[in-house]
Amino acid sequence: MNHYSINVNGVTRQVEAAPDTPLLWVLRDTLDLPGTKYGCGVGSCGACTVQLGGVPTRSCMTPVSTVGRKQVVTIEGLSPHGDHPLQTAWQELDVPQCGYCQSGQIMTAAALLKENPNPTDAEIDSAMAGNLCRCATYLRIRAGIRRAAEIAGQGKGVA
Repeated sequence: MNHYSINVNGVTRQVEAAPDTPLLWVLRDTLDLPGTKYGCGVGSCGACTVQLGGVPTRSCMTPVSTVGRKQVVTIEGLSPHGDHPLQTAWQELDVPQCGYCQSGQIMTAAALLKENPNPTDAEIDSAMAGNLCRCATYLRIRAGIRRAAEIAGQGKGVA
């Protein structure tokens, strides 16, 4: 077991884990942040997506030993009050069906909107292509991203 100092949602946390422990399990089991979901375990579905240094990253495939000084942001850290434009749009449009993949969808979409505040449908589809939804709510996810861009454009910003 090694000791790691990682910044998660703006707070530096001390964790003890084997170097090859996936970040997903450190977040869920050690830091009690269950919003990041386990989906496939091989980085193919996107349910475990967090932002690592601002980049959407599959936490199931990211060893804790590789995090270093990069900031980790989970769905719990996206907005202190749960009012990020994406979270607002998701609720407003009733985007999720079962909801299991949605934290990964939102974390990927947040990185997209930070980089491109007004993406086209093609840009949304390209950015979101690696995130699978078993309920096939892809059109609602795209609509939610477009609505979040509108909300952000009205002054709420995308962090």
